[in-house]
Amino acid sequence: MIGIVSYLVFFLTVVLIFGIACLGLNLQWGFTGVFNAGVVAFYAIGAYTHAIITAPPHPLLIANLGLPWPVGVLGAMAAAALAALIVGIATVRLRGDYLAIATFGIAVTVQLITLNWQSLTGGSLGFTSIPRPFAGYFDGQLSYNIFFLGLVAAATVLVYWGLERVVRSPWGRVLRAIREDEVAAVALGKDARLFRLQAFVLGSVIIGLAGALHASFIGFVSPFDFLPILTFQIWTMLIVGGSGNNRGALLGALIVWGLWSGSGVLVSKVLPPEFQTQGAAAQSILIGLLLVVMLVFKPRGLIGEEPVVSRHVG
Repeated sequence: MIGIVSYLVFFLTVVLIFGIACLGLNLQWGFTGVFNAGVVAFYAIGAYTHAIITAPPHPLLIANLGLPWPVGVLGAMAAAALAALIVGIATVRLRGDYLAIATFGIAVTVQLITLNWQSLTGGSLGFTSIPRPFAGYFDGQLSYNIFFLGLVAAATVLVYWGLERVVRSPWGRVLRAIREDEVAAVALGKDARLFRLQAFVLGSVIIGLAGALHASFIGFVSPFDFLPILTFQIWTMLIVGGSGNNRGALLGALIVWGLWSGSGVLVSKVLPPEFQTQGAAAQSILIGLLLVVMLVFKPRGLIGEEPVVSRHVG
């Protein structure tokens, strides 16, 4: 029984962390129409920045600062914001396929930096001994994981509440207008590039927060944690749940990660040992099939976008 509870706590924590990242992507794509194919880049920036700020000094690494956990979280969000601002200024004029290619290239660049800048990131060995917040107050691993689940749940509620307020504000209505008809929005005097840049940066800050929580929870990061498949997973979560709907983003995270985890267990139980090395490929195929089915039969996702009802602000 304890094992089941422990697994459920772990599962829900990961779901909520991915849910936060999915909320950030939803602001960019679901509400603004900015196609970010480099989600994993900002996730990795958040995770590595948090690790560098909070990990204890190491003789082979140049920047481990050993600072408190809240400083690491804020630093991760600030680093993601700075990176998104630089990328956004460079790509704000791009559309569609060109923007997707540019942001995907950023993701590959970040992954290569984490792999090759060994003195800063630990290279292929990654970061170990990332401190977990308030771990000294708990005797057992399960009790701590339950606490951390509560911490991540509180962060999820805060992000969800903030985004709901934002997308129902006049600023959020402008984002939707730009997504639906940019020419008309510009004709009404709105600076579409500035609004897209703002949404891109804010969404990336939220994704960076998710990366920081990932590093805190797992206690270890390496370049192989941030491969392009992670972007594919988060995009699938958003599409399955329903873009343009924050509840859909969280529901998609639950469903897709549940399917990914469940298929991993199934592969280990069903496939012969000689084929289990291909289990990750089988999981990717399964998620891909789910994505195709959703796009064909329910393109708006399980929870479609709702009309925004808000009072006019004079």
